[in-house]
Amino acid sequence: MKKTIPWSLIGGTAAALVLASVVTRSVIAAPASLSTAKEVDAAKRQLPSVEERATPPRGTFVSGNGVVEPADRETKIAATVGGRIGRFLVKEGDFVSAGARLAELESAIEKAALDAAEGDLAVACAELTRVAHGLRKEDVEVAVADSDTARSRAELSQGTLLGLNLLSQGGAATADELDRAKAQADSDKSLLAASNARRRAAMNGSRSEDVVVAQARVKAARGRRDQALAALERTVVTAPIDGAILQIKYRTGEYYTPMGAGGEALMTLGDTRKLRIRMDVDERDIAKITMGAPAFATLSAYAGRRVTGHVVDIGRRMGRRNVRTDDPAEHIDTKILEVVFELDSTDGLVPGLRTMNYIDVDK
Repeated sequence: MKKTIPWSLIGGTAAALVLASVVTRSVIAAPASLSTAKEVDAAKRQLPSVEERATPPRGTFVSGNGVVEPADRETKIAATVGGRIGRFLVKEGDFVSAGARLAELESAIEKAALDAAEGDLAVACAELTRVAHGLRKEDVEVAVADSDTARSRAELSQGTLLGLNLLSQGGAATADELDRAKAQADSDKSLLAASNARRRAAMNGSRSEDVVVAQARVKAARGRRDQALAALERTVVTAPIDGAILQIKYRTGEYYTPMGAGGEALMTLGDTRKLRIRMDVDERDIAKITMGAPAFATLSAYAGRRVTGHVVDIGRRMGRRNVRTDDPAEHIDTKILEVVFELDSTDGLVPGLRTMNYIDVDK
């Protein structure tokens, strides 16, 4: 006996199939919705960080964000004057000693000024030596000879004047000849007086006033030399401490502007032989921190690794957060106290790494 299917069931099934077909076509035809960059960024920020996913340690701990830094913090190196960078004498990663030359600005003008100042100083010193020691024996002899010659010339011209004067009385010499003889006699007399003065100066030596003047000229020339040398030295950048070159922010040939005039540091230096972590501790937890307390840190760069250490410094003034995360719920206006702990091992660590830190307050 054949079974019959009710028409109502067939009709319902057909209607369902038609409805499913319409829905499928509408979904396929609908434009795909693309997430905006802002939505993607928000989704990323909602994901828990490595530190948040880590299992909290057992025990009583004070936690906070921190950053790895050199033992004496990073030192920003800057030149005291602006100028075009001539050359760098170091590269990133080099370890230098205090006083080492790191970079040089172009200094052609300063070098030329120094050469000129040193020349002026040499001339002034030679003049002082001449004035202090007086003339040489040969110079004195020349002055005496000049004086004797001037005397003979003056006596000759005076005798000529007397002879022409007698001749003019008898009409044998003209008035013009007499005037010329008188003028020559007066000139030779003046030359004799000057020669005698030079002779006395040569034989008596320099005056004390001349020596004082020469000494003052030497002092002034030495001051200009020192000023030019200081200007040249300001074009050389040296290391104030022992440390490694962590970052060089300029290139050779670029123009450097001093930090006080709106520029930035030329390079960054830090003693990486010993590293430590500077940690932000919330003000509600500062009373729990003690010197020497054991601590450890976890790092996003090394999943599952812990670096241990102990507290070596506790801040003396409240401040704002130094290390900020991407957590939108973070309160950036919370007051914190800086706590520093020294690390037992620094393998693979570099300054600037962000850390999540835990200080054991039970011990």
